[in-house]
Amino acid sequence: MEWWLLLSIIVVALVALMFLGLPICFSLGFLAMVATAILWGPKGMFNFATTAYGQINSFTLTAVPLFILMADIILYSGVSDDAFDMLHKWIGSIPGGLAVASELGCTLFAAVCGASTATTATIGMIAVPEMLKRNYDKRLATGCIAAGGALGVLIPPSILMIMYGVLAEQSIGMLFIGGILPGLMLSAMFIAYILFRCLRNPSLGPPIPGITWKDRWASLWKVWAILFLAIAMIVAIYTGVCTSAEVAGVGCFLALLIGLGYRRLSWANMKKALFRCARTTCFILWILVAAMAFGYVISYLMLPQQLCAWMTSLPVSRYVILAGINLIFIVLGCIMDPGAIIMVTTPIFVPIIVALGFDPLWFGVMFVVNMELAEITPPLGLNLYIMKGIVPPEITLSDILHGALPFMILDVIGLVLIIIFPQIIMWLPSTMMG
Repeated sequence: MEWWLLLSIIVVALVALMFLGLPICFSLGFLAMVATAILWGPKGMFNFATTAYGQINSFTLTAVPLFILMADIILYSGVSDDAFDMLHKWIGSIPGGLAVASELGCTLFAAVCGASTATTATIGMIAVPEMLKRNYDKRLATGCIAAGGALGVLIPPSILMIMYGVLAEQSIGMLFIGGILPGLMLSAMFIAYILFRCLRNPSLGPPIPGITWKDRWASLWKVWAILFLAIAMIVAIYTGVCTSAEVAGVGCFLALLIGLGYRRLSWANMKKALFRCARTTCFILWILVAAMAFGYVISYLMLPQQLCAWMTSLPVSRYVILAGINLIFIVLGCIMDPGAIIMVTTPIFVPIIVALGFDPLWFGVMFVVNMELAEITPPLGLNLYIMKGIVPPEITLSDILHGALPFMILDVIGLVLIIIFPQIIMWLPSTMMG
């Protein structure tokens, strides 16, 4: 059978299983098991098990539950509430100040979270009621947080970067550092857009009167803990003092100390954090097991190699091929979860990227920027539904989508900028120590 026909059959089967409602981990695992049975017979199931275990038995992957637990501890200890309170007191008196504070809050929380949905839900539950109470435009209020929350997958620590790093065999620490400047750039673009809109039309985001300098200075102490945690982790990775897994352990321990220091981390909340961490970790690791087994099968069939040879032989610029790959990611982002996209496509596209002469580290961060766009792209953009779940009933999904649309455009502009200027990603990793 021709390689392209076999690849097409596998892709169609995978999409069909997902549209039938089968979770991505079971879809990938089922196809891998069927292919294993066909290729090697019943004895091939042993290969399936050993491949999955060999890949998942990795010290690097210990960073996944530790970063998730760190974020859950911060969430349940109420540190994010205090950080937003400080931000809104310092910049709430300017037009659009609460929306800007929300973006800064998302950026700050992303630096200790690693997931966009958690960032969106945490900041959204705090900021949206405040903005609506202050007569902010409902589309601006919801759209800015849906987009800002997506920064959780880009600004380190990032669970998606850990997944990509494991599959593509790239340094997770360097991926983390490479995501800093693109994340800050997109955050700055979002803030500039909010200020531009609200300065032209203050009714979209009315300023808050009556905030005194005494209130501002008194609120500063509330943010030191989360700032210290974020900066400590980034500095540790950048200087090479710790690996990503070691940083996750230290960050988790510091988050626990911060939660206890704030005296809000009750035993009941700690149990909630542990159970939530266990559920999320099991979900992610099941996807990794299934994706690795799936990747082993398609690699054995030489499908990525055949696709790589065909694409690199096309008489077009390598940037045309890169643009095509990004368009595929954008389309997949409309119908698949970002984690699933990374699991399915990394084994296929990374060999092509390497053959075209692109740096796989740069490609990984660019990939995650594209997945950040997927978080707010309908019909499957998870952040849109997270927002719908926490806003009052009178705000429709259409309102949230219209509010997020300008930020989608800014995400696309940011994606183009990091393709044209790859040093936005590569400069910081190139200066890393160790």
